Amino acid sequence: MDTSNKKGFRLSVMTLAIMNVTAVVSLRGLAAESVYGLSSAFYYLFAAVVFLVPTALVAAELAAMFSDKQGGVFRWVGEAFGARAGFVAIFLQWIQSTIWYPTVLTFGAVSIAFIGMDQTHDMALASNKMFTLAVVLAIYWIATFISLKGLGWVGKISKWGGLIGTIIPAALLIILGIAYLSTGGHNNMNMSAGWLPDLGNFDNLVLASGIFLFYAGMEMMGVHVMEVDNPSRNYPKAILLGSLVTVLIFIFGTFSLGFIIPAKDVNLTQSLLIGFDRYFDYFKASWASPVLAIALMFGVLAGVLTWVAGPSKGIFTVGKAGYLPPFFQRTNQNGVQRNILLVQGAIVTLLSLLFVVMPSVQSFYQILSQLTAMLYLIMYMMMFASAIVLRYRLSKTERPFRLGGNFTMWLIAGVGFLGSLLAFVLSFIPPAQIATGSKSVWFSILIGGGIVMIALPLIIYALRRPSWLSKDATDAFAPFSWEQTK
Repeated sequence: MDTSNKKGFRLSVMTLAIMNVTAVVSLRGLAAESVYGLSSAFYYLFAAVVFLVPTALVAAELAAMFSDKQGGVFRWVGEAFGARAGFVAIFLQWIQSTIWYPTVLTFGAVSIAFIGMDQTHDMALASNKMFTLAVVLAIYWIATFISLKGLGWVGKISKWGGLIGTIIPAALLIILGIAYLSTGGHNNMNMSAGWLPDLGNFDNLVLASGIFLFYAGMEMMGVHVMEVDNPSRNYPKAILLGSLVTVLIFIFGTFSLGFIIPAKDVNLTQSLLIGFDRYFDYFKASWASPVLAIALMFGVLAGVLTWVAGPSKGIFTVGKAGYLPPFFQRTNQNGVQRNILLVQGAIVTLLSLLFVVMPSVQSFYQILSQLTAMLYLIMYMMMFASAIVLRYRLSKTERPFRLGGNFTMWLIAGVGFLGSLLAFVLSFIPPAQIATGSKSVWFSILIGGGIVMIALPLIIYALRRPSWLSKDATDAFAPFSWEQTK
C-alpha cells in the first residue's frame, strides 16, 4: 500500500458497516423465508454465524495479504492449490452471477406487472410465463448494450437504485408491519410454532439454505480492509455491526410479510409486492402500490445494469494473463469486454428458456436460485480451504489484517467451510412448499448444470496455449509464490 493511499480518505467503522449492509441486503428472498414464521429468525442468525461473518473476516485477511496483486479469488485459491483451481474458482464466481440474472430479472418482471391498480390482473400477469420471459430478455439485453457503451453514469444509477429500490422499501416494509399490528391488524403468522425449527425435516430446510445466497458477496468487501484505520481492531467491528443490521433487516422484513400473508399463500416471486399491496390497502393508501412497484423495479434494473459488466471484468483480466482464448479477450472501441458480455447474454437467454419446461414462474425462480447457490458455495469452500492452507504455505508473508493465530483461522474458516458444505448438500433437495414439477427435471438441471459448469473451466485450462497470453497484458499478475520458488 503506497504512502498516498495511507494519507488519503479513510473509512470509518460506521461507513464500512453501512457499505456492508447495502452490498448484501436484497428484498427478493424475503418471501421464501416468510413461510417459516418465527423460526426464520433462527435460520438468519445461523447463516450469519456460520457463513456471513466467516466469509467477511476470511476474505479480509486474504485481500490484505495480496492487496498489491490483482486476481481476487483467483489469486487466493491459486496460491494455495495451483492455477487450475484458481481458474475454476473465478470461473464459478463469474458463471454464478450469470445464472443469477434471470432470477433477479424475474423479480423485476413481477414488479412491472404490479404497476397496475388491479391486484387480480397483476397477479395473473406476473404468473404468465411468456410475459416474464419477454421482460427478462428485454431488460437484460438492454442492460448489456448499455454496458457495451461504457457509460460513466452507470455508477450513479446503482447508487440511487440501491437507495430507492432496496433501503427505503425495506424500512417501509418494517414500519408498515409494526403499524399494522399496533392498530389491530390480524397477524397471519403462526406464533405457536416457536423459534426453533424442525431440523429433521430436510424437505423444509432447502428454502432455508437459500439464506446463504442472501449473504453471498461479502467477500467483495474484503478489498476495503486496508482503507480502515487500525484494521485489526476496526474491521471486525464494522463487519459485526454491518452483519447485525443486515440480519435485523432480514428478520423484521420477513416477519412483516408473515404478518400480512399466511404461509400457505406465499408465492416466491409475487408475495413481496402482494404484501405491500395489502398493507397499502389496509391503510387506505392503495395509490402507493404502483409507486412502490416502480421503485422496486428501478432497484432491480440498477442492480442488473451495474452487475452485467462487473463480474465479467475479473475473468476477463485473468483471461488476458493467458487463461482464456483470444476470442474472449476482445474488446470494443470503448475498451469493454464485448465477447464475454455477448457469451454471457447467450447463456442468460438459454437459461431463461427454462420457463418452457418448468411448471411455474416461481419453480423456475427457485431452481435457478438453487443452481446459483450451489456453484457459489463451491467457490466459497475453496476460499475457506485456501485461507487455512496459506497460513502454513505462506506463514512468513505479511498479513496487515490477521485473524489471530492458526487455531482462530481453523475455527473461523472451518465453520465457514462446514456451513457452506451443509447449504450445498441441501441445495439438491426439492422444496416441499413449491410445485417444482418432475423431480427428474429438477435433479437433471442441478446435477447436470453443476457438472457442466465445473467441467468447462477444467477443459479450458487443459486446452490453454502460450499464444493466449495477451500482447497488451500488464505485469499486474505477478507470479504465484510457488512459481517463484521453482
